[in-house]
Amino acid sequence: MNKQARRPQGTRRGRPEEGLGRSIATTRDWLLDQQHPDGYWVGELEGDTILESEYILMMAHLGRHQDPICVNVARYVRDKQLAEGGWSCYPGGPVDLSASVKAYFALKLVGAAADEPAMVRAREAILAAGGAQECNSFTRFYLALLGQVPYEDCPTVPPELVLLPDSFALSLSNMSAWTRTIVVPLSIISAFKPVCSLPDELGISELFRDDRPRRPRRSVPRISWERFFLAVDGALKVVEEVVPFSWRDRGIRAAERWMIDHFESTDGLGAIFPPMIYTVIALRCLGYEDDSALVQWAHRHLHDLVLQEDGRARLQPCVSPVWDTAIAAIALADADLPAFHPALNGAVRWLVEREVRTEGDWRVRCPHVEPSGWHFQFANAFYPDVDDTAMVLLALKRSALADEPDVQAATRRGIDWLRAMQNRDGGWAAFDVDIDNQVLTKVPFADHNAMLDPSCADITARVLELLGGAGHGMEDPAVVKGVEYLWRTQEPEGCWYGRWGVNYIYGTWQVLLGLKAIGLPIDHPRVVKAADWLESVQQPCGGWGESCRSYDDPAWMGRGEPTASQTAWAVLGLLAAGREKSEAVQRGIRHLLETQNEDGTWDEPWFTGTGFPRVFYLRYHLYRVYFPLMALARYRKAAGRLPVSTTGPGALATRVPALPLSGDL
Repeated sequence: MNKQARRPQGTRRGRPEEGLGRSIATTRDWLLDQQHPDGYWVGELEGDTILESEYILMMAHLGRHQDPICVNVARYVRDKQLAEGGWSCYPGGPVDLSASVKAYFALKLVGAAADEPAMVRAREAILAAGGAQECNSFTRFYLALLGQVPYEDCPTVPPELVLLPDSFALSLSNMSAWTRTIVVPLSIISAFKPVCSLPDELGISELFRDDRPRRPRRSVPRISWERFFLAVDGALKVVEEVVPFSWRDRGIRAAERWMIDHFESTDGLGAIFPPMIYTVIALRCLGYEDDSALVQWAHRHLHDLVLQEDGRARLQPCVSPVWDTAIAAIALADADLPAFHPALNGAVRWLVEREVRTEGDWRVRCPHVEPSGWHFQFANAFYPDVDDTAMVLLALKRSALADEPDVQAATRRGIDWLRAMQNRDGGWAAFDVDIDNQVLTKVPFADHNAMLDPSCADITARVLELLGGAGHGMEDPAVVKGVEYLWRTQEPEGCWYGRWGVNYIYGTWQVLLGLKAIGLPIDHPRVVKAADWLESVQQPCGGWGESCRSYDDPAWMGRGEPTASQTAWAVLGLLAAGREKSEAVQRGIRHLLETQNEDGTWDEPWFTGTGFPRVFYLRYHLYRVYFPLMALARYRKAAGRLPVSTTGPGALATRVPALPLSGDL
């Protein structure tokens, strides 16, 4: 990313006009400049190189891997190679085997020679990590598609899953929403088993270790669901060999209908990259011509995720306009933008128009509520989600248009929908109700760590934040159940796991906001313990940071390079816990001020968003702007004119003057 000029730290300490008010105003103005004329904000959403690699692998299947777009994508993949040779899932992370195999294969397809130093280093890293035979199941499908492994080495994904009744444990309705959209087109590919034969020189046989079987077998208990499903997988493979293909026609046609029905009012199937790319291949399997309307539709939405810059191209996993707009509107309201400012009114009008008024997949488990909710992307009508809905409603309730009849009606419907989406354990999940059958995590194609959509603390707390702001407290049974869920999931250290942001810092700040909103006293022992934990992981510089590695290793809980977004979350959590006068908050604010760029933004190369824990992480490019703005603005409201303490552990060597809270606003 392009680094912006940063104000000299000494200037901030010595000149009162360079104060908090000016910092807030600068960030506010930058954010206003980024608003689209239609009223929304949308920042880039960055993932790791599996997106670019899989795009090239798909294009290779279509015979188009030498297209200029693939050359540009390959340049981007090359740029992301680690010094040790492989590719990681997040900046600062270790070599990831599956990501590295796909990146190596993609580069070779576009023209990289196997004896190039970078390719040699990549190959050595892959072999040291176990070789291509140790890849996850979704990588193996790409290898089978391009003739590098037989489909027998991939788990069977039968299209007949679509025919199973909702009451059956393995039915689609028992899987997470994102898995549903991946599994259906993948089941079509699994049934047809398309193969694009490549010349030997483009293959990757050199990535397979000779001292290990090409089809590794997992060690599983003799009596277990894993062994049961492996036996089922083996039986399905035998059936596929002996039964005529026509026997599968009913399941294939059902999968085709499900997939095409779910194209309606979306930016691609599920509006996320994995099912969108499988859609292109599945439609070809079904006989749709490349110039057909459906195939062109699928390509167009996939292409919409491509960003090109300086001879390089990268892909977003999806786009986030609803999410970004809601948070930006809240941050601007915090920053004292006039209530009827055109930017806020435009954002509210745009958000109200995005309300989903049709039935989606959620209806299967929640049939008796009026359709409502908001999705993440521009269009994804089958999948409004709880998190976006709560965030949008928080923005609407903060706006000057909150009492307008259409806004009130949308707010009422949204709250009713959210209440109906509460799980039996008292928490809230992302897309559905009670998608928590652990048996599904044992199926052979479940190694993407996302088969289920269980309750999580961060979303539960955000719903509580909304309900509390709407006047619901501990007299409300839904609130009581939600709080009980949070008590059950608090870690011994006092923090909460963050499902959708990295990680314990994210979960903890959101829970503290939710508990404050429902009126829980700030001296409640659990609140005190959570706030103490946040203070305990503050870094000597005054900031906070946590690596994605904390999902794999508890020793990394609250540890990592400091970032603007995570520092903002920690400060916001401590403010919610009533610690605006604490040294920790003041040091956190000082850190944000000292690391702010001249244009009002912050540099943040690290990933602080979570897609699938332990598998896929994200960098929301606007997190580094609207969350720090929110923290600075809420601190100003909470603290008034407080001196910034510089004593104690990790303090600056010299005493600094009090923060001017008004600046030159």
